[in-house]
This record gives sequence, structure tokens and C-alpha cells, in this order.
Amino acid sequence: MDVSLVSWFVILLALFSANLPFFNERLFAVIPLSLKIKPVWLRLIELFLLYFAVGLIARALESRIGSVFPQGWEFFAVTGCLFIVLAYPGFVMRYMRKRHH
Repeated sequence: MDVSLVSWFVILLALFSANLPFFNERLFAVIPLSLKIKPVWLRLIELFLLYFAVGLIARALESRIGSVFPQGWEFFAVTGCLFIVLAYPGFVMRYMRKRHH
């Protein structure tokens, strides 16, 4: 596998996954909820779980390319902040955009 291709795949997967909780009313875009509108706390929990899912996929792809680099708390702090920044467009579209009736 090409390292550049895998890197872009992980970045695009993270961008898609970070915005997923804000663009639908289902849990992980699959499980229907009995609630009409998904509450913000559930969206944040979903965002948190998707961060770890993308991290596991990235780690699996990294292990297929070669040896896995060790990560400390700094890695998780930076990637967590990056994941939150990637979720910004979905957050803005859901909560900050004016709706004209």
C-alpha cells in the first residue's frame, strides 16, 4: 500500500466521521432512535466513539504498511483536537446556521 494514499484515506475518513453525528438523526447513521431530534450530548458521545473508531482503523492500516509507532498522550491530545476541528462544519450547519422559515 502506498503511504500517501493511506494517509489521505485516513484524513478523509476522519473528516467524514467527525461530521457524521451532526448530519443525521440516527445513531452512527445506522441505528434509528425513538427521539425525533438527537440531543447534543448524544452527538458528542457519538463523536467521541467515532474518534476512537477512526484511530483503530488508522492503527490497523499503519500496521499493514510497516511497524506501528508508539504514541503518547501528546499524540491523542493533538489528534483529538484535530478531530474536533474537523467536526466544525457539521456543528456550524446544525447549530449556528440561521434557518429561514
